[in-house]
Amino acid sequence: MVLDWLAQILTGCANRPRPDYPRTISTAIEDSSSTRLGQFFGPAADEHPGLSGFSLLSHGREAFIVRLALGDLAERSLDLQYFVWDGDTTGRIIVDRVLKAADRGVRVRLLVDDPYYKASDSVIAALDAHPNVEIRLFNPFANRRWSTLDFIFDFGRVNRRMHNKLMIADNASAIVGGRNIGDIYFGVHTTANFRDLDVLAVGPIVHDLSLVFDQYWNSRSTVPIAALVDRAYGAADLDAILIRLHDEIAAVDYPYPIDQDLDELAARGAELRDNLVWAHGRIIADDPETVAHGKESDDVVEFIRGRVAQLKEELLAESPYFVLPAGAQATVKMLHERNVRMRVLTNSLASNDMLPAHSGYAKTRRRLLQNGMELYELRPDTDAFRPGWSLLSGRSPAALHTKAMIFDREAVFIGSFNLDPRSAVINTEAGLYIESPELAERLRAYMATGVAAANSYRVLLDPNGEIVWETVRDDQWVRYRDEPETGFRRRFAAALWKLLPIDSQL
Repeated sequence: MVLDWLAQILTGCANRPRPDYPRTISTAIEDSSSTRLGQFFGPAADEHPGLSGFSLLSHGREAFIVRLALGDLAERSLDLQYFVWDGDTTGRIIVDRVLKAADRGVRVRLLVDDPYYKASDSVIAALDAHPNVEIRLFNPFANRRWSTLDFIFDFGRVNRRMHNKLMIADNASAIVGGRNIGDIYFGVHTTANFRDLDVLAVGPIVHDLSLVFDQYWNSRSTVPIAALVDRAYGAADLDAILIRLHDEIAAVDYPYPIDQDLDELAARGAELRDNLVWAHGRIIADDPETVAHGKESDDVVEFIRGRVAQLKEELLAESPYFVLPAGAQATVKMLHERNVRMRVLTNSLASNDMLPAHSGYAKTRRRLLQNGMELYELRPDTDAFRPGWSLLSGRSPAALHTKAMIFDREAVFIGSFNLDPRSAVINTEAGLYIESPELAERLRAYMATGVAAANSYRVLLDPNGEIVWETVRDDQWVRYRDEPETGFRRRFAAALWKLLPIDSQL
């Protein structure tokens, strides 16, 4: 009886893609010059032949509004690729804006990592019913109802996730970086918010980003949602979802403007355009086919390893999770012996949303300090980032989500890549490598706020070789000998995680 029930779960509820569902290959639009966005950024690009334009999006409000602007100004295509898309107010507003673009005739391709799109299959399929919208899931679970079983019986496959974050409008402008879609990434969450970073990109680099999107979109690891549901969804389903969506948005007093007209958007866009840094840039991305073939996704980490090996003077980095394997720790020692300065800001135990990741980092902390690395950990009570958040966030704790590096003050890498084994070999990742001292200086100024004495803990070894944390409170230096601002229970839980042999999964 029990075996029959288990067999029913494992087979009867496994919604494998229907073999008869038509799977189409599609690619980005080729010529964006005639679009509104193409004409808006085109003259500036013509003045900088061979270069692309870049601007840092460090404030949550700005990052949100620019996304809405790209959605409103798009005329031919919107391509979106995200690891997490929360079903909260921010997630609903951006879905609504994307659907309005589709109503204008814009082709929308939405690719999301299956476990982290926070909506049911029926909701996704109803949105997909729009004639100008197609939604695909990356490496989807077979069991749509009991997905946890896939982690038990098909762990090697479903453990491989798509961590990329990308938005492209009309193949003319794009956003790349660390932000997923949800309140917590844009400073409007009421209980916690991330310090995060994106890059707005225009010019030739956008065509390269579109090629990467197409590679993922047409990969064997992506499946249309319509091939996973048990019936066809149509206009009536879409109408019902849109009514519910609009009611939910109207019921919330969202803190950022969501009804700007095109003149306002153009004025804001002109300010961004005039502030662009023009430089050579490259998209570095993992091959999505590694998931289908069961291979390691290591293109991004191999690039970073090679670039780190070329360092002459300095590496500055921010990463929410910082777990270096033995080989990387040896590289830290080698760089220190070459007098290369290395400084990293990561989450403290108090600010980290992933205890296992913190435990992996804590195991390496002493050796990193002994090998000359400067370590800083974010304070959750910092006020430094609140000017970029909404009033709704109140005194909500801060956590770090930025993934960025500066090489010798000459070049930067900004994207989805965390400095940990999961990003290195398990998940797929992508980021922009930009050779520009000017942009490096802007990013350096951004990073300086993170490591300021009032915003972080400096991690040090005292004369006895014990780890201590130092920060400034009320204009006075304070020293801690235990993980700051944490209670016994949290420290005990982190210590338990350190005992588990899971470093390769962190």
